[in-house]
Amino acid sequence: MTIGVLAMQGDFSEHAAMLRRIGTRRGEPVEAREVRNGADLEAVDGLILPGGESTTIGKLLRDFDLLDPLRRRVEGGMPVFGSCAGAIALARNVGGLPRPLIGLMDITVQRNAYGRQLQSFEIDLPIPDIGDPPMRAIFIRAPSFTSAGAGVRVLARLPDGAIVAARQRAMLAISFHPELTGDDRVHRYFADMVLSVRSAAA
Repeated sequence: MTIGVLAMQGDFSEHAAMLRRIGTRRGEPVEAREVRNGADLEAVDGLILPGGESTTIGKLLRDFDLLDPLRRRVEGGMPVFGSCAGAIALARNVGGLPRPLIGLMDITVQRNAYGRQLQSFEIDLPIPDIGDPPMRAIFIRAPSFTSAGAGVRVLARLPDGAIVAARQRAMLAISFHPELTGDDRVHRYFADMVLSVRSAAA
């Protein structure tokens, strides 16, 4: 099973390193592949959209003719996991952007909802789908999900009720940076999503 990481901008190397550490719950190994072109995209079973700068990521996707192929693959059911800026790329509605990027997940996102770099923070965040204990979540210029459609399942909220992790079918979006911790449970959760889709298609 091969999981790609969009490797154009942002912290893609940390995601790739995390993937290389893990396997699925069924014991299947996970191969990580950096995705920079259409051939790379076609070779993966699922894709991680890393944190970074959302407008830059959008520009690079268009410059390298990857935006439409990526949108088609996600529409076709390829699992995708967006972290921080990657979640912004997935969102159907984004405050401050005239149009969405991939725009297929029924969430509304507010960019930089918790301030700039100096307002970064960490919190122990319960995420029932990955089990106990709560995950140490790192928020850096993080977005907030201000609404989620009827088909979206909320996975985690901050104490004030703000949504920071959600799933819709094979799309996973989170506000924080699990790749910057030693906790690989979110990546394992996504690997299991990929394996389930891959097994159903076999």
